[in-house]
Amino acid sequence: MRLSRRQFLFTASAASAAKARPNVILIMTDDQGYGDIARHGNPVIHTPHLDALHDRAVRLTNYHVSPTCAPTRSALMTGRYTNITGAWHTIMGRSLLDHREVTMADVFRANGYRTGIFGKWHLGDNFPCRPQDRGFDEVLVHGGGGIWQTPDFFGNDYSGDTYFHNGKPEKFDGYCTDVWFSGARRFITDAKGRGKPFFCYLTPNAPHGPMWAPEGTEERYKNAPGLREPGFYGMIENIDQNVGGLVDFLKSSGLDQDTILIFTTDNGTSSGAQVFNAGMRASKGSPYDGGHRVPFFIHWPGGGLTGGRGIDTLAAHIDVLPTLMELCGVKRAKGPEMHGRSLVPVLRGSVKDWPDRTIITDSQRMEKLVKGRQASVMTQQWRMVNPSLDGNPARWELYDMRQDPGQKTNLFERNQETAARLLGEYDRWWGMVSARGEEYVRIAVGDPRENPSRLTAHDWHGEGVEKVWNQRGIRQGAVANGFWAIDVTRTGKYRFELRRWPAEINLPVNYFLRDSSTNRESAEGVSISAVKARISVGGVDESVAVGNQDTAAVFTLALRKGPAELRTWFTSSDGTERGAYYVYISKL
Repeated sequence: MRLSRRQFLFTASAASAAKARPNVILIMTDDQGYGDIARHGNPVIHTPHLDALHDRAVRLTNYHVSPTCAPTRSALMTGRYTNITGAWHTIMGRSLLDHREVTMADVFRANGYRTGIFGKWHLGDNFPCRPQDRGFDEVLVHGGGGIWQTPDFFGNDYSGDTYFHNGKPEKFDGYCTDVWFSGARRFITDAKGRGKPFFCYLTPNAPHGPMWAPEGTEERYKNAPGLREPGFYGMIENIDQNVGGLVDFLKSSGLDQDTILIFTTDNGTSSGAQVFNAGMRASKGSPYDGGHRVPFFIHWPGGGLTGGRGIDTLAAHIDVLPTLMELCGVKRAKGPEMHGRSLVPVLRGSVKDWPDRTIITDSQRMEKLVKGRQASVMTQQWRMVNPSLDGNPARWELYDMRQDPGQKTNLFERNQETAARLLGEYDRWWGMVSARGEEYVRIAVGDPRENPSRLTAHDWHGEGVEKVWNQRGIRQGAVANGFWAIDVTRTGKYRFELRRWPAEINLPVNYFLRDSSTNRESAEGVSISAVKARISVGGVDESVAVGNQDTAAVFTLALRKGPAELRTWFTSSDGTERGAYYVYISKL
């Protein structure tokens, strides 16, 4: 087959660049939707640097992720569908990435790249799920799914915070997004000095709530019609400024030609749909396109990925890893089969008839997987959607996206043949992705690589734990409990500290913590009046009294190696029971 001149030049350029192994920067913001960029038609938001990147990049305009954050990250990191990776929820111990998965960072590090993450990980805060356990050389992250969530350093409020730098808490000046981008630039400079290519995973927590924007950025949006949270757009404006600064840095460092720069987001908009949603139905968390169709810009001058081209081919988060592997000429170690496919032929424009395919996404957000729950079965033409929370098979809907991109007219009853075919595709997919649905991704305790372990209520299994996913719930002494699925790595004695407040503030269990912040999402603390603490783990069940000045209830227990469920209780003077929100475990 003869290549056109453009295809020949692209192929030659790409082959030359591949020999030099291009760098990769993957920027993924949190809760920013397709419509939250000015160039996509938003009449309010100010994003000149993202607009400029849009105009010179190759764009996937039919690119889909999961409807919420941790599930998208698990699929992106592995090239595999979310549900089988173990991380199908954002809390409840179901945001932990299974240790058998091979990550994007694993792949790049094995091929000689320096690897770094800056911002949000949200696939586990304990060994063996931390980013430093999953292929990253340099780690600068907050805890959990966002700053101010339960695993995060207590009292963080987006500015002048303490983050986890290579596993250790370290205080940083400045606004969080600025800190992540500054850390990325330092990492890139270091990698360049070492003469090594780099993979930089730059994942701001913004514009996820709380909507604490940097000072001055929300002023232009305070009277925007339909915008309930002006800080949401203020945070995006700050991201845009940082993207512009990063682009200038790459140019001044001489790295712009040999660096693949990707900008994308992790799910549909959380707060901008009422202003502009690019004609899509619904928003974050939904199986309709507004929940999971997001921007994807890729720019690589040295490899010919330029020109401001839009590509409408159906694609998804599972495709990013195989695509980058081909672009960079790197190999993946043996591991579970990837579900995505390389999009390089589409990006190059070297195929005319890309075969139609079926891609499926869903929103589980449950302790156990539920078949059919908030699912979307996608082809180039069709979307078959089940919006029900219980997976009711009578709720399936069918939309022709060529005629009805806003998903307004349900054709399920009128097109039974297509519906039956897509239902069959879904059933086959479900059989594959639910294979590990009854398993727990366990937190390892007693391993020298994390001793002591700091467990938080964010990772409880069980009902009601959504009350303690952030620090407001901790302050209010939420009545909730669950259990941690752990793996005791060594037989022996273990010290357990059961705490209501984390060790970094070291307050008595019954302390009344006054709130001096002005953040409206925060809350005044309350005393829980605990008089007794109890622990149950590995067949051992013990209790101790709790005094008013005790910062922790301490137990020393002999445990056998193997899987176990860890449960804790603080009992108040009126008989109310709640779990210990924080538990510190040391192998003695």
